[in-house]
Amino acid sequence: MTQRSAKSAGATDQPFVFVVDDDASVREGLARLFRSLQLSVEVFASAQEFLATERPDVPSCLVLDVRLPGLSGFDFQTELTKADIRIPIIFITGHGDIPMTVRAMKAGAVDFLAKPFRDQDLLDAVATAIQRDRARREQESAVAGLKMHFATLTHREREIMALVATGLMSKQIAARIELSEITVKVHRSHIMKKMGARSVADLVRMAEALGVKPT
Repeated sequence: MTQRSAKSAGATDQPFVFVVDDDASVREGLARLFRSLQLSVEVFASAQEFLATERPDVPSCLVLDVRLPGLSGFDFQTELTKADIRIPIIFITGHGDIPMTVRAMKAGAVDFLAKPFRDQDLLDAVATAIQRDRARREQESAVAGLKMHFATLTHREREIMALVATGLMSKQIAARIELSEITVKVHRSHIMKKMGARSVADLVRMAEALGVKPT
């Protein structure tokens, strides 16, 4: 299926709201609501149509109807998880109940709104979802930067960084890996510079973010 750009995908970091609902009047109403607040929005009649679209790489969220032709909203949520597409989801439905709400929230949905819902409730949910997605992206970007720095470390430096992260002092590390204490301190200094760590505590946080552990 041919992909189509969602309003110059990637050309701006303006947050996007995607709406998937098989009711044309609902799609149009939600599009007007979001655009009235200067939010970028694109609407789709089915999950398949959404998947066939090239989406901008910006903070975004998905307003998703539970009952859809073909792939249901819940099944679509499962497929997105399997595909590692971590866009925050806000479910909307005219046939909701408590078990459905629990199922959606346990699977990671931001909110579950029964039609008719207040515009403000939806807008609040969208704001929360976009902020969640923005925070996730910032965290992933930070970790990606750490991985680039970590890749510059030698095998020995990685070994020592992992031991520093466990709370061992230079003398203890030296005894464990059979090096002199001064050599361990030199390695640790190089590690701090390469990783851009301002303190040992900073280095420990980096190791935790990277999942670095002693072998």
